[in-house]
Amino acid sequence: MGQWWVEAARPRATELGVELVPVALSDLDLPFLDEEEHPSSGVYRHAHTRRWSAIVDAADGFVVVTPEYNHGMPATLKNALDYLGREWAWKPIGFVSYGNTSAGTRAVEHAKQVVTTLRLVPLGATVAIRLGDATEDGRLRPNAVLDAAAVGVLDELVRVAHALRPMRERGRTGASPGPLPGSYLRRLVPDDAPEVTVLQRCCWVDEAIANDTVAIPALHESPEQVREWLATWHTMGLWRDGRLLGMVRTRRVETDWHVGRLGVVPDLRGRGLGRWLLHTAEAAVEPECQRIVLSTGADNQRTIGLYRSEGYQPAPPASADGSICLTKDINR
Repeated sequence: MGQWWVEAARPRATELGVELVPVALSDLDLPFLDEEEHPSSGVYRHAHTRRWSAIVDAADGFVVVTPEYNHGMPATLKNALDYLGREWAWKPIGFVSYGNTSAGTRAVEHAKQVVTTLRLVPLGATVAIRLGDATEDGRLRPNAVLDAAAVGVLDELVRVAHALRPMRERGRTGASPGPLPGSYLRRLVPDDAPEVTVLQRCCWVDEAIANDTVAIPALHESPEQVREWLATWHTMGLWRDGRLLGMVRTRRVETDWHVGRLGVVPDLRGRGLGRWLLHTAEAAVEPECQRIVLSTGADNQRTIGLYRSEGYQPAPPASADGSICLTKDINR
């Protein structure tokens, strides 16, 4: 059954850019839960637990293919769920069930009681297969209705996984609390290029107006160009509810710590987020650096005022492109 679902959903997965990773519980060789610490601790003594943890942690959602035994799910499935805690949280889970009288639906209802306790989010879309009607000689008959239902599960899984992404990220290693309630800071990666492109278009309009020019790279970069520099700069993004609120990027050039692309969405300006992001960039300075360097439009007095209030001094003259460089020595 699992192989059928993967094959039925694979073309749609390719369209959505989703990787399907089949996992058979029988291949995991998980004994009945044998860890001494509670799963919520994340302290795993056994290699089989750590291996299972890595598989689950890497996934953004799950589709469980399960039979029904005595009105419930198999003990092996319950055991696999019980092994872990944090790794399941805020991820969608869909079900493909099979059986005789009820087509496995009672196993799914049983499983939902457990998965919601683990903060998994069950999908509404399901596939229920009555073996007597759908199989012949131990194999599924070709069935366009079932194939369409399999694709429906995948479509809903992807939509819900995207919606839950902020919830997952807040609890992941590398994310730290932000200055606004519910906000968090994490490093931006090339896959964040679409959100960064939108943020830049919003933030650098004021820069263009203040300096009477549209010759500002941040306003014209394509997502592909943004993706390229995200791979080379260390860029931190402030998020809340799936929205990128602000960002700043840094990197070392010889003994200078370069800070750039400091921006905050227009509707949240004046709340100290830009200053907070600047402090974040300064805190990440590498030991070899002797000064911090940043730049802005020469006529952008609001931004220049922020930098000067933080100890930066202009380094005239202005560049040919109308920007001004500001520096601050690093006191150790």
